[in-house]
Amino acid sequence: MNILVLLPHPHHHFLRGLLRTPFQSCHSIFHSSAHLRSGSPCARSFDSRRLRCTKWMLLSDGAKRKLCVQTTLKEYTEGLSDKEQRFVDKLYIGLIQGQRACLAEAITLIESTHSRKKELAQVLLQKVLVYHREQEQLNKGQPRAFRIGLSGPPGAGKSTFIEYFGKMLTERGHKLSVLAVDPSSCTSGGSLLGDKTRMTELSRDMNAYIRPSPTRGALGGVTRTTNETILLCEGGGYDIILIETVGVGQSEFAVADMVDMFVLLLPPAGGDVLQGIKRGIIEMADLVAITKSDGDLIVPARRIQAEYVSALKLLRRRSEVWRPKVVRISSRSGEGITEVWDSMKEFRDLMLASGELTARRQKQQKVWMWNLIQESVLEHFRTHPTVRGQIPLLEGKVLSGALSPGLAADLLLKAFKAETNGIYPLQ
Repeated sequence: MNILVLLPHPHHHFLRGLLRTPFQSCHSIFHSSAHLRSGSPCARSFDSRRLRCTKWMLLSDGAKRKLCVQTTLKEYTEGLSDKEQRFVDKLYIGLIQGQRACLAEAITLIESTHSRKKELAQVLLQKVLVYHREQEQLNKGQPRAFRIGLSGPPGAGKSTFIEYFGKMLTERGHKLSVLAVDPSSCTSGGSLLGDKTRMTELSRDMNAYIRPSPTRGALGGVTRTTNETILLCEGGGYDIILIETVGVGQSEFAVADMVDMFVLLLPPAGGDVLQGIKRGIIEMADLVAITKSDGDLIVPARRIQAEYVSALKLLRRRSEVWRPKVVRISSRSGEGITEVWDSMKEFRDLMLASGELTARRQKQQKVWMWNLIQESVLEHFRTHPTVRGQIPLLEGKVLSGALSPGLAADLLLKAFKAETNGIYPLQ
């Protein structure tokens, strides 16, 4: 991959970041600066534990020179100790061989917030990504796994549906991975992580892997590492990935940015039957399933199905080749479960044939990259020495009513910019 970055000044923090960047090639162009000795071109080469870099100094007349950073996976792992290298290799080999214990340990590694473990996780992810690309090439460039997002309000029957649906898939020879995201308590920070207790039969199936993960307050009800967990599961040989999320707030939009197909489960007696349209969530759905369509709820389920079919005709389609469907299902009697899987396969075939599935995945990777950038920048802002010292003071003034939240935010941003520009002043 070639990346072109134009910076007004050389930034040593940026250069340190490049040392950890696993890109094939990066070209940076710097303007001349007072920090550089004007008019004196020079060359400097240095060896890093992760890369070898050759740097050309700039000229004072504003001529632009290139900073070329070339790195490979081998160079990227040179900074690991022998013990760390053996640990990463053990996880990688066990993962691609389909060992569940190695998959669980790998997911725990990428979920860790420890700085060194984060670096080890990135090394492992790069190795898995290379393997993932090789497998796609062997599959004529098509994805080997199908990613399905499931969401819906509490009590919609998501866990019950997943157990029945998952057993049907494993009986047909598929390997299923269920990533169940549980909300963390804002008070204690803990999670129940009780999805395995609700999927007793599926949790004992050797062709199914259930991984509950706490949100830890992550926006959208999905964890920060959900996307990386999907990659690990696919590397472990699971061809169907189900992501069950918290059916509240922004979760539907976050999930839609990391799956191939988004399925919305709705109970037949949930108050306003068109509440999904009010929140804009129904627009994200590729398939709407009305659950619990059995017994006394058959009539309400049919009525809601008809209303959603009519409502979907008023919404703009997300795809040129697929029109969202509304089906009725019952996890108790099994009605409609096979039809749901048939609709999913039809969706996958149409999207693959049109190229929309590949384009959607590429767009999702870009969105996820910027989400991680936003999170990292916010964390850097919060922990900056100048900002960190002023946060308690300004928060107190906001609480007392002496400052508006907007003014307090502006003051913190100005302090951050002043400190940054003081080190690297703009010209």
